[in-house]
This record gives sequence, C-alpha cells and structure tokens, in this order.
Amino acid sequence: MKSLFEESALQEIENRINKLSNESSSLWGKMNIAQMFNHCQFPLKIALKKEHPKLKPNVLAKLFFKKSLYNNKPWRKNLPTHSKLKVVEQKEFDKEKQELLKLVAEFSNQREKKEWDPHPMFGKFTNEQWGQMQYKHLDHHLQQFNV
Repeated sequence: MKSLFEESALQEIENRINKLSNESSSLWGKMNIAQMFNHCQFPLKIALKKEHPKLKPNVLAKLFFKKSLYNNKPWRKNLPTHSKLKVVEQKEFDKEKQELLKLVAEFSNQREKKEWDPHPMFGKFTNEQWGQMQYKHLDHHLQQFNV
C-alpha cells in the first residue's frame, strides 16, 4: 500500500490534485470538487491535531472497518460518510484546494514521527498505517473525480 510518507506517493497526490479544476465533476457521490477538497482535509486535520471532532469510539468499526483504512483493497464507490464529516455547504475551489495541498505537505513532513495520538473513532495506528490511510482516502476521492 502506498503511503503519504513516501516522496513518490506525495508527488503523485499533489499532481493529481493540481490536475483538477473548478469544472471537474464526480463519477459518483454528491460532493462537488470544492466540497471534496474540504472533506479530504478532515482526516489530515485529525492526524495533525487541528480538528477534534466528537467521534465516538466504535467497537464494530474497529473490528470490521479499521483494517480497510490502510490495506490494498480499494474502497467501493458511494461509501457512507459519517455525518460529522459530510460537507453540504458550498465551498470556494481555490481556497479549499490550497488548504488541502498545505495539509498534505504538513502531514507528509511528519514521516519520522514515532508516536501518534489515537484516532477518535478507530484508536491507535502505527506511523505506517497513518501514512497509508491518508494516501488511501485521498486516492479514493481523486478517483471519484477521475484523476
């Protein structure tokens, strides 16, 4: 599984984000491009301790979904989004794109970090799992917008 802590994967993600325009449309789902950029910021902000959503630990999610966050199996289209992570209000394309690129770079600079705070819903992840999980989430949504 690729990781956002790998330079080649980081460059790939940044290049794919930069290919998108305000006119980019999704292949599935309800979000427009600016909303997707905003949504993709949440997991990065959680990891960087910039966002503290009130997500309850969930035993079933830990048992059945946690490994899918960082394994090689692609997520299916139209997966349900936690209500606290949905973006329904309109967003500004350029602002959201720049913020996402900034957070991607900031997160990838944490590649040497040894100890991470537990995820509010899924609990503890290793450094390797954090990098893979962030890559996989971004990859899923970039595929949603066909890049």
